[in-house]
Amino acid sequence: MIHTLYIKNYNINHFFKVDYISYLIPSMILFKLVILFISSNFALGFDTTAKSAIVYDETTKSVLFEKYADKPLPPASMSKLMTLLLTFEALEEKRINLSTKFRVSEKAATKGGSTMFLEKNQQVSVEDLIKGISIVSGNDACIVIAEGLNGTEESFVKRMNLKAKDIGLTNSNFNNSTGWPSPGHVMSVRDLLKIAILIREKYPNYYNYFLETNYTWNDISQPNRNPLLNLNLGVDGLKTGHTTEAGYGLVASSQLGERRVTFVIAGTNSKEERKFEGEKLLQWAYRDFKIVEIFPENHALGKAPVWIGSQDFVELKTNSKIQELLPYGKLNEIKAELHIISPITAPIKYNEKLGTLKIFIPSFIEGQEERIVEYPIFSSSEINKGGFSKKFIAALKVSFSKIYQLVKFEKYLN
Repeated sequence: MIHTLYIKNYNINHFFKVDYISYLIPSMILFKLVILFISSNFALGFDTTAKSAIVYDETTKSVLFEKYADKPLPPASMSKLMTLLLTFEALEEKRINLSTKFRVSEKAATKGGSTMFLEKNQQVSVEDLIKGISIVSGNDACIVIAEGLNGTEESFVKRMNLKAKDIGLTNSNFNNSTGWPSPGHVMSVRDLLKIAILIREKYPNYYNYFLETNYTWNDISQPNRNPLLNLNLGVDGLKTGHTTEAGYGLVASSQLGERRVTFVIAGTNSKEERKFEGEKLLQWAYRDFKIVEIFPENHALGKAPVWIGSQDFVELKTNSKIQELLPYGKLNEIKAELHIISPITAPIKYNEKLGTLKIFIPSFIEGQEERIVEYPIFSSSEINKGGFSKKFIAALKVSFSKIYQLVKFEKYLN
């Protein structure tokens, strides 16, 4: 059972105060940490003209904003990220290497839309095909990869759908390797976000291809289609998309300082709107959220009672710096709790884990539950077992406690 106990205030820093008590019989003690600082800012709403969007802070693994994030929509060329994911997987499994060459079929050479201008019967390396997809969004390159890895594009598509289930995509279905308009070929922006993060984290050796500003094949040079690469926003990937049905979309990731933000937008009406909305989302994500140091490393959190120890109390501390991302305007809503089993039985080693610090952070999205993060807490000193006098006093306390409880019970019966 958890007992919430309030007897003595102990100031630990300018953020919090902690309430604690010495208790005779072992039980769960809950130290309430109450916020003390106040923000004068007010949390303002945010929106985008994109039909669907999601913004994710990778540093803290937090969704900062979402709009119809689970709605299946035509993804256009953004679904090429799945084709690239399977290509990177094949490279890591050493089924192919970057110099492996695949021959261009007539189907690939005559495919319309975005192209890297491959010619029938050319032999093209996997590395060039990756560049053709990630930099200039070549439909022809996707088909060559699909046929090279699985014999036919149709067989490759089956693998795409199996992979989607394997990595937990819940609102995606693939009919081709390119994102070419097709009834039922859909993805949600949340699923696109999952693929983008997976590519960057699992296959970092190939992530730099997304950052190259142009690509030349058959003496035809084309620029990278990502409109945010040269805006000093730290953007280093990933993929654009456009069809008449889907509108203009973008999957982008950015690193500024110690934070990384990845977002997806779908269904904007023009290249200009796509660029503007993407830039706006990134600026908002960096501007309206702040990484706050809640406790420094080795910070004293308070004291907890010790059972039959050479000392009556043990100091509790953090082991490492504790910092979290907080939205401006909600900085005064953070709460925290210390959970320990108290009294703590001696002996206690230095730096021994004694409990858990739970921090309750306001939701970044209105109406959703607050986010809870947990950190271990530790002893800041070594405490030995108490001698005879400590054991004698402890025995008396227990005896008096039992007598008191018996008297209360007898009164209840009477």
